[in-house]
Amino acid sequence: MTLSDQHILEINSAAKSFLVARQPPKHIRKQLDVGYRIEGQSVFIFEIRPAWDNPDKIIEIPVAKTTFVKQKDHWKVYWMRADLKWHVYPEAPTVKSVNDFFILVDRDEFSCFWG
Repeated sequence: MTLSDQHILEINSAAKSFLVARQPPKHIRKQLDVGYRIEGQSVFIFEIRPAWDNPDKIIEIPVAKTTFVKQKDHWKVYWMRADLKWHVYPEAPTVKSVNDFFILVDRDEFSCFWG
C-alpha cells in the first residue's frame, strides 16, 4: 500500500518546516545535513554526511521512522537503537499526524533520535 496524495502533501509540508528548523547553515551542509524520504507508507529522517573512513562517500545515518497504519488512522513511531534495528519509540509509540511525528523528533525530549 502506498500513501494517498493528501498524506504526501502533509508529509512534504511538515518536512519542509522541520528542515527549516533542523538543517545546519548552508556552508556546513557538505559535512552534515538532514533529509527525509518516503518509502511505501513510511517516512524516514536521516543525517547526511561523509563516511568517516572515506570522505568522498556520502552516507545516510537513520534518525527516525514513522509508518502509517490505515486501519487505526495513526502513525507508528520508531527509533534506531544501537543494535541497528528499528524499535517502537516507547515514550510515544503512535502519533495522530505526520506533523506530530516531525515535532516529536525535533524536540527529542529523551535524546533517542539525535543522541
